[in-house]
Amino acid sequence: MNEKINQYLNGVFAPYDGVKSVAELKADLLADLQERFRELKAEGKDDETALEMTIDSIGDIEQTVQEVANLSRSLERQVLTNFSASNLPESDFAGVTVHKGKYEASALRGSNFAGADLTGSSFKASDVAEANFDGANLTDCTMYVSDFTGASFDKTILVRTEFNTSDLTRAKFSDVKFIDVKLTTTDLKDTIFENCVFSGVDFKTIDLRGVCFDGQTFIGVKFDMASLNEASFKGATFKNVSFLAAITWHTWSKKHYRAIKTINFEGATMDKLTYATLKGLEADLSKVTVI
Repeated sequence: MNEKINQYLNGVFAPYDGVKSVAELKADLLADLQERFRELKAEGKDDETALEMTIDSIGDIEQTVQEVANLSRSLERQVLTNFSASNLPESDFAGVTVHKGKYEASALRGSNFAGADLTGSSFKASDVAEANFDGANLTDCTMYVSDFTGASFDKTILVRTEFNTSDLTRAKFSDVKFIDVKLTTTDLKDTIFENCVFSGVDFKTIDLRGVCFDGQTFIGVKFDMASLNEASFKGATFKNVSFLAAITWHTWSKKHYRAIKTINFEGATMDKLTYATLKGLEADLSKVTVI
């Protein structure tokens, strides 16, 4: 009867031959069914009845096996890689899936990451200038002390992504939703933003002098000790946005006030809280619409 149990399982698991996790499930299930069969025999059941009850006891196993196989195959397709200290300029990574990948101290200038899923990956002290991240998924990625000069981010997924002490000179972000992104100690004064939405974003000790944010949307954003001289927010939308200054030193606070006065808010729309904050900082809000 053990052979009949084995034959039954072979039929169920045949489509998934070679999938490691499925093979492990099959071995565990075979041992359980054999034990169940022995228990039923010990209770006085005949072979046929015991076999039928044994097989019935596992219910609809085929769906479970299929789910395990699909998950296993999906994980096998995910390339877990470490490209640290690699010399790979102009490499083609378009469309790859690399979760928690390491791109540290690497030469990746001009590489193509278009459409790649790089969730949880890190770029640290790397040359990624002129790279293409169009349509890439950079959720939970860390970009630390890296060169992204001239990089392209069109429709890139940025969720909880962190840019820290990195160079984004001439980098272009278009049609991007920044969600809970952190931009810390990074020079953005020559960065290009087009048709972007910033939600829950922290700009901390950032150089935004002369940056054009015309027509963009800011929701729950913090400009914490950011340099904003001559920045333009013409036609932008603000909801619950704060402009924080360093207040430890009186001279720095006065410098922040002067910078706020140079910002162009012409045609902007903002909620009452944001308006009140900027009014207290003596910003020019003469051509602003309050909602």
